[in-house]
Amino acid sequence: MKRYFTFALCLLLATISHAQNYTEYFANQTLRVDYIFTGDASQQSVCLDGLSVLPSWAGRRHQLSELPLQGNGQIIMRDVESGKTIYMTSFSSLFQEWLETDEAQTVRKGFENIFLLPYPLRPAEVEIILLNRKKELNARLKHIVRPDDILIQQKGQAHITPHKYLLKSGDADKCIDVAILAEGYTPEEMDLFYQDAEVATESLFSHDPFKSMKKRFNIVAVAAPSTDSGVSVPRLGEWKQTAFSSHFSTFYSDRYLTTRSVKSIHDALAGIPYEHIIILANTEEYGGGGIYNSYTLTTAHHPLFRPVVVHEFGHSFGGLADEYFYDNDIATDSYPLDMEPWEQNITTRIDFASKWEDMLAKDTPIPTPVSKQAQYPIGVYEGGGYSAKGVFRPADNCRMRTNEYPAFCPVCQRALQRLIDFYTK
Repeated sequence: MKRYFTFALCLLLATISHAQNYTEYFANQTLRVDYIFTGDASQQSVCLDGLSVLPSWAGRRHQLSELPLQGNGQIIMRDVESGKTIYMTSFSSLFQEWLETDEAQTVRKGFENIFLLPYPLRPAEVEIILLNRKKELNARLKHIVRPDDILIQQKGQAHITPHKYLLKSGDADKCIDVAILAEGYTPEEMDLFYQDAEVATESLFSHDPFKSMKKRFNIVAVAAPSTDSGVSVPRLGEWKQTAFSSHFSTFYSDRYLTTRSVKSIHDALAGIPYEHIIILANTEEYGGGGIYNSYTLTTAHHPLFRPVVVHEFGHSFGGLADEYFYDNDIATDSYPLDMEPWEQNITTRIDFASKWEDMLAKDTPIPTPVSKQAQYPIGVYEGGGYSAKGVFRPADNCRMRTNEYPAFCPVCQRALQRLIDFYTK
């Protein structure tokens, strides 16, 4: 029987310890946990696929038992001896998106998923949960990690992928570490990759709040080589041998560029401090994808590369929703209208007080007519999250709605700033 997430969350909060010291529970190492999410639309499960240890920990060392965002899934680590929650994080996954497709009604599939956790000093229980769009529990797995387990594989000790820093603002434990990876670049094309990575970095930090908070980031470009130049485009019958086996036409959507070879991504990054991932595809095709706390993948040589990489990073880093919609879609089930989405830049007005209600001018009409956008730069504009009705966005236009708009709206900026503060303060 499915249980509502709100009930599960209450149980979790009861065990949380907010004022813990990182060194009390964790070593300066990373526990990489590999999972396989399996199932179909009717039934899902989580399987443990492997454990490994990386040389250092690049994540946060404070607010360890607090969630930055709810996400579509969560990982909770508890100290076995005391029962205290010692670390929490959240995520979304390509598997959960696939569950909404027609294919998931008739086929069972497995998807790789990898998460980075601080390495425990003592035995720890790791619990991972998957939630559906109604915030109900779909799948759960609990397992014990023993830090002296001889079968925890060491990674990143040798054979580290060639890389160079494009921005070095401070030590990994004080900054947000973003790795930019090459996809579809041959060894002879790595100078081109480094140029593209520079463009991606420049684009990201031309947008606030990244621009004003640039000193809180490290950016490293990682030159993972591919056998073939370019990436796979199934609609053209083109299949390439590339570092991460990415391809367009994910879920038969021509512009959706993703990869299910998540292990290869993290193997290429082993030994390099990283928390968030941007993958640049060496192609002129238009497209991309961004999955919260998983990766951004975007094309590097399309004319819209600059705005698209920032938009997709808004998804993968910031957990922001798409603010565009389709005029003929008035009953989408992407966001149930009786639930408040966890993304901070859309609302169904079920719990609008938790979103940007405090940012509205007193006389703001709700819904806010598009004709009054100049008068109300922050409003409650109907249409967002792919649906023309019932889902609302905070501004008429924003980087999360169109490629032509030059900035994140004020609500997205605040959401991103809060997240940066969460990771670095």
